[in-house]
Amino acid sequence: MAHREGFLDSQDCQRPPEGDGLSVQEISGARVAERVSTSAGLVPQSWAPAVFRALLILVERPIFRGFAVYGLRCCKWSTSCNGLGAGNCRRAQDGQFGAMNVPPIGKEHGPRIMRMKLGEWKKIMTRSALAGGAFSLALAMPETALAEDGPTTAEISYALDNMILFVCAVLVLFMQAGFALLEAGFNESKNAVNILTKNVMDLGVGVLLFFFIGYGLMYPGDFNGYLGFGQFGIGSTTTDPVAGALNPQVDWLFQVVFAATAATIVSGAVAGRMKFGAYLVYSAVLTGMIYPISGSWKWGGGWLDAMGFYDFAGSIVVHAVGGFAGLAGAMILGPRIGRYSESGQSKPIPGHNMTFATLGVLILWVGWYGFNPGSQLAFTGSGNTDATVLIAANTTLAAAAGVVIALITAWVAFGKPDLTMALNGALAGLVGITANCDSVTNGEALMIGGIAGVLVVLGIILLDKAKIDDPVGAWPVHGLCGVWGGIATGIFGDYDLGVQVLGSVVIPLWAFVTMGIVFGVMKVTGNLRVSEEEEAIGLDITEHGMPAYGKPA
Repeated sequence: MAHREGFLDSQDCQRPPEGDGLSVQEISGARVAERVSTSAGLVPQSWAPAVFRALLILVERPIFRGFAVYGLRCCKWSTSCNGLGAGNCRRAQDGQFGAMNVPPIGKEHGPRIMRMKLGEWKKIMTRSALAGGAFSLALAMPETALAEDGPTTAEISYALDNMILFVCAVLVLFMQAGFALLEAGFNESKNAVNILTKNVMDLGVGVLLFFFIGYGLMYPGDFNGYLGFGQFGIGSTTTDPVAGALNPQVDWLFQVVFAATAATIVSGAVAGRMKFGAYLVYSAVLTGMIYPISGSWKWGGGWLDAMGFYDFAGSIVVHAVGGFAGLAGAMILGPRIGRYSESGQSKPIPGHNMTFATLGVLILWVGWYGFNPGSQLAFTGSGNTDATVLIAANTTLAAAAGVVIALITAWVAFGKPDLTMALNGALAGLVGITANCDSVTNGEALMIGGIAGVLVVLGIILLDKAKIDDPVGAWPVHGLCGVWGGIATGIFGDYDLGVQVLGSVVIPLWAFVTMGIVFGVMKVTGNLRVSEEEEAIGLDITEHGMPAYGKPA
């Protein structure tokens, strides 16, 4: 078959001038060897594989692949024989480009190529010209262009670390929606607006108070280990754009959503009977003072940190603080009207919307992937990547174990598979793994989550026996299982068990005592609980003047 028009046989190729051309040491899949040239300003060796991949993608059509290889075998690939060099023409002719995932030329390609219509030829030649032009342009691009005009490797790592942490902060912020739905669903419909408003205000008040004083209390810099203050606001200190360095703005953003999480835990524990104004006072005190001070003992480099206490993402620092603050509030407020009979018999008040509650837990579960993996704080590099995905997997396993074991435990205890227990079991597993998710194996994560699933059911039963009304189970989930997470870090995570027990007792006790004082003062002054009449009508109407659903009765 004649094929000389538009093509060159290998014998027509002329060896290129010494020092010019493409020296192919190996073409295997997407590997192309270095460009050998004495000309200044050609692209570095590292660009060759990317250019070659792009060209392979461009020629994906079978007929065009045939055309391209046919041209290679004839020493003409879009540009000229000089583009490959005479030695490579021989390699093409001998079929040594088979590793490019392009089939060698068969007898059927020649006749087909010659039978193609003019329009098909124009398309193929246009694509061939584009391929050659792109390849030539890449080879002619100055080597210094990327280095001079683009970011350095350190800057790219800095950008990735900070932007991933920003996304994690948004996920934690989204947990506020989960708490709102969970707490509203677990309570009566006449208090839904009140609960939603409290959750929104937790975020608003928490952000402002943590900005002005909380952040400075929690991260004071050099201090005595117990109490210090760094600065008002975020501070203007900048960091070098290197891997692992955090911009102060995103660091504050990530920390403030943790503070809001600690505050909103209490909302469910005191639902249905606490004055809205009193709740705002509590929220301000917790996020502005109580949480930051105890947080500084560990995350601010304080005395517990110096002793070796470990809490990776906040089983104790965040969740136990909120859980024990909620326990103090529930105890001082007393139970809701009708929760216990005069003889002391328990009379559960069912929640009004299990759909909301379930959706809320699922949102919280998703948000936990910002909470736990985000606490790695640095994400570039193989070590950080490995740690982050381990944290995510352990978080998932603990939650799954918690939901299954809690459901089984409740089924055995009460004779029915209780959805509310299963939902709290998922959260219990998440809380329990938060302190140690980076320090345990997958199997240990399953054990931690499973034990948390049992503890949350037992904790709910314990509160009921003690006649402490916690409508959503805030203390069993966040308080009890938060303490379990801190202790489990010493059991499974190779940290000093005595120090872990100490920290797991001191921080919750701090929150319980200090917030107990706040709640007690408001009770003595008559500013804590609504009247029986207001409670019977519902806080949506009496506190906010609006119903959650339709018109008031």
